[in-house]
Amino acid sequence: MDLGERERPSRGVKVGQGFLSLFAPKKMKKMGKTCRVSGVNFERGMGTNTAINQLAGVECQMPFLGLEEFAPGGERGYVCGAKELAFLLEPSDVIAVRDRPLMLDCRVEGEGTISITWRRNGVPVVVEERVQVLPNGTLFIQSFQKRLERGGSETDVGEYDCAAQNRFGMLVSRKARVQLAFLPKFHTHPESMSVDDGGVARFKCQVNSVPEANITWERDRNPLSTTDNRYTLLPMGILQVTGVRRIDAGVYRCVASNIANTRFSHEAVLNVTGGASRIYKEPVILSGPQNLTITVHQTAILECIATGNPRPIVSWSRLDGRSIGVEGIQVLGTGNLMISDVSLEHSGVYVCAANRPGTRMRRTALGRLVVQAPPEFMQWPQSVSKPVGGSAVFTCVAQGVPEPHLIWLKNGKILMPSDNVKLTNNNSTLAMTRITSEDEAIYQCIAENMAGTNQASARLAVSLAKDLPDSPQGLTATALSPRALQLTWIQPPAEITDGIIGYVLHSRKIGEPDSRELQEAVSKTTFQHNFINLEPATTYSIYLKAYSPLGASQQSSTVVATTLGGVPTPPTFFTKVVNSTAVQVLWELPSKPGKAEGFRLTYRRVPHTNFQGPVQFPCHVNAHTISRLETGAVYEVNLVAYNGNGESGCSKRLVSLTEEGTNAKTSGGENQCNCIQDGEGSMGGIVVGIHISMACIIFCVLFLMFGYRRSLFCSKGTQDSWSVPRGEDRGHLGQNGIPKEGVTRPAEVALKLVPQSHDSTSHGGALVRPAQCQVLIEQHLSGLPGTGTG
Repeated sequence: MDLGERERPSRGVKVGQGFLSLFAPKKMKKMGKTCRVSGVNFERGMGTNTAINQLAGVECQMPFLGLEEFAPGGERGYVCGAKELAFLLEPSDVIAVRDRPLMLDCRVEGEGTISITWRRNGVPVVVEERVQVLPNGTLFIQSFQKRLERGGSETDVGEYDCAAQNRFGMLVSRKARVQLAFLPKFHTHPESMSVDDGGVARFKCQVNSVPEANITWERDRNPLSTTDNRYTLLPMGILQVTGVRRIDAGVYRCVASNIANTRFSHEAVLNVTGGASRIYKEPVILSGPQNLTITVHQTAILECIATGNPRPIVSWSRLDGRSIGVEGIQVLGTGNLMISDVSLEHSGVYVCAANRPGTRMRRTALGRLVVQAPPEFMQWPQSVSKPVGGSAVFTCVAQGVPEPHLIWLKNGKILMPSDNVKLTNNNSTLAMTRITSEDEAIYQCIAENMAGTNQASARLAVSLAKDLPDSPQGLTATALSPRALQLTWIQPPAEITDGIIGYVLHSRKIGEPDSRELQEAVSKTTFQHNFINLEPATTYSIYLKAYSPLGASQQSSTVVATTLGGVPTPPTFFTKVVNSTAVQVLWELPSKPGKAEGFRLTYRRVPHTNFQGPVQFPCHVNAHTISRLETGAVYEVNLVAYNGNGESGCSKRLVSLTEEGTNAKTSGGENQCNCIQDGEGSMGGIVVGIHISMACIIFCVLFLMFGYRRSLFCSKGTQDSWSVPRGEDRGHLGQNGIPKEGVTRPAEVALKLVPQSHDSTSHGGALVRPAQCQVLIEQHLSGLPGTGTG
């Protein structure tokens, strides 16, 4: 990909002014001196590398250049790094022959002097005349031995790995299993049998060998012809003869051979008796499929041979009802199923059915096929450069069957968790905090399961703070629209700008965890950037980092900004009387992050007009206890939510401290009003109302019972008028306000006070009333359930 051709960037590639970043790490073959951009390697001199140098303003000759976390969604990117220590060829499983030479490959690339050492079963291999490490890193064993000393336990058999080390750290290869070839005696021999003419014969022999032996058959000491399709030879040492004839009679034996030896089984005699039988015989499965476990890309053979008269028809199906398919499927002989190049989708239970022709009569046998897959990495750890005292996160995600087990190595040694090193998510995430120079190393993720092992590595470079750019200054944020914010910051002096290769803006909705953070890369010559595609009326937390070839600066001061679109919705809150001098206030947080920057709480003693506070809380706090209140007093509590666009309408509650240890009860509805108002006229009526509330309810109920449509008491021309409470208590009243039969009203009294002015004026013939404020008065009785402490 040559940037000069101005082709449309592929998915995951973002080209900015003077800066290039690739967000999705990709795995490519490393060739010569390389530059790395977000995990993609480009050969030096390909044109792309030159374009990257020009965009970033750096040279590829620097030892290690890391640019961490500049991609949206948390992907990591890098700009121009020196060739990292990596394996070109790792040792693989091998089977050795006694007294013959053995070679295990280990080839690496990297910067500087690289030393290669070998280990067997975790113990260093001693280099001597018989065992040598060649200049290219290959381990050469001149004469492979099962026992190094007569009667001793030392052997060349075991698991080998090679370790490569340079000045940056150590890298360990995958483990290679080295076995000694052998061929013991047969543990299952063929058995003699008598078969009717036209019947089915089956011989079986088994031997456990390394490597797996090649088994052939002989009749009367002569190799059995495989051109006759009546003979079926299966790899697991089985000979099937269908439609047996008299010429098939004879002495049979199997021959097993591999690189270690050749062996013969015992002999078995096949007798052919009588003519073709005309007696009806039900289908019988002589041998059905056996449970089999293999690795992907191998070949699976499931045996099924049946007899009967007439000859049964053999068919195959899956127990789960899925189709077996046709690609790579072959039938051997009269009913054996062979699946070539198996994949994970082939795992399952297979059903062999022997059907009598023309009828529904059949016999079945089941066998389970388990396909395993060695570990493959879905996400590799990426090398980063971090300052002293910083933090780093390496992620390693592998898949396989069975599920791989992950372990981490630091310079070839198992990494143990500590105060500043944490392993989470089943060891797939390595998090390091308070980084020191001792943490600089090569970290490896080793994935292992029964099918194999795999490894991936990354390097942590620790840079000194004096070598890193200063944190950006003067970061400000301005709302442009409901979906956009504009960020600006101060341009640093020229001598500092020369060492910077770019900026990265980090943003997240306020209240969201750090893991949901988004990042956007910005050119080194840009000091203003617009965040777009944001959510309306949402508050964001934003900070900025500058990057040099050695790593990132400290983050700038964090700014909080809200997109246009309105203020938060009024919060719903509750009160709980803790004791005679304290009240706990609890409120519900917004359902989505960023919908409120915080909350402000004020309170006052009734009928005083001066409010205490406001007490300000961040968006994640939802409880506060007001203490040092006066016993027996009534307090008004107000709560608002706010963001960069202003405050919400307020929610108000009145709390009485007449009794201790009681809980505030949630109202069926909360009313909003202007929290800063002169309540001198109405509050006097509230105090009086507290004392006469019970009497008022009794009078109102009596009048309603006698059929009055209006309350005589409430219709008087006083300053305040009272209405029957609605909401939760309304459920206890029947039609016309009469209490329902069998329903006991709670002792709590909740009244709504609606102030009305006598000097209401008329404009244009319409009566205009001043703004009304509906207030909830709560009297708390002991024994009511309350909310928990926030």
